[in-house]
Amino acid sequence: MTDAVFPMPWRRALVTGGAGFIGSHLCERLLGSGVEVDCADNLCSGSRENIAALAGHAGFRFVECDVSAPGCRHRLRGPYDLVLHFACPASPADYLRLPLETLDAGSLGTRSLLAVAERDAARFLLASTSEVYGDPLVHPQREDYWGNVNPVGPRSVYDESKRFAEALVTAHVRARDADAGIVRLFNTYGPRMRADDGRAVPTFVRQALDGAPLTVAGDGSQTRSLCYVDDTVEGILLVAASRSVRPVNIGGTDEITVRDLARRVVELTGSRSPVEFVPRPTDDPQRRRPDTRLARELLSWEPRVPWKEGLKQTIDHFVRARRTREPAQRV
Repeated sequence: MTDAVFPMPWRRALVTGGAGFIGSHLCERLLGSGVEVDCADNLCSGSRENIAALAGHAGFRFVECDVSAPGCRHRLRGPYDLVLHFACPASPADYLRLPLETLDAGSLGTRSLLAVAERDAARFLLASTSEVYGDPLVHPQREDYWGNVNPVGPRSVYDESKRFAEALVTAHVRARDADAGIVRLFNTYGPRMRADDGRAVPTFVRQALDGAPLTVAGDGSQTRSLCYVDDTVEGILLVAASRSVRPVNIGGTDEITVRDLARRVVELTGSRSPVEFVPRPTDDPQRRRPDTRLARELLSWEPRVPWKEGLKQTIDHFVRARRTREPAQRV
């Protein structure tokens, strides 16, 4: 486990969606810094494999439950001094497969967990997303930009779930003086992403390792800004410790076209896979890059892991995972 670069002010934390990609890294980082962790997850998109190494840790407890269900709150006994709400299908493949569950996570789930935080006088932090900006008309995207979202498009179940969750958190701050904040995460990548989750980095890595064509949507000119998971986790915890109630962008400033990202993956895997252009999904954002000035000024945070190092670590993870799943060779 990697220790954080600042002292953790919490004794016990609740991480919902803790068996997911970012959630499991948060659990690991908190435990490595001496914080006890309850991890709640219904495993609709997370995996026990992501938290298998934490299971024997004395300060770790896994609670399998759906935070949107009425009974789940009563199983989260606490007391907590930090509640990190990361429970929500986050990849297109997942939220398109689970549209109603995605909306419930942002509405019922957020309301329930705000109540848990209020019960324990805990700091609450909502994991929001750059998707609240939709297909942005402002570039780069600042926290005071209201966004350009299609409320009835196929991506709306995720976009509007997060926008509503932000409204709930803000209402609790205003009406109940809640100690609650919002972190808007941009494209994060790294080990423990699922190969089939539909996002660009794991899709390209899987295809390159298979020797299959890398499927680039449209002409590939749309951009994304990548941030390695260790940097994202550091930013999340700094926002949690800051007591800020304002939304804070956490994301990379390495803006790259999807086409060039595919080329980077081909180069680093040593693959001979060609690039194949496929139809572009509805409401796919054309440009995406955070304005991270607030994070720099408020938290002294900025990404530190270079893209080449981050992609190498991610590719190595996928290579190791493939080896463990290969059947034993006969001798």
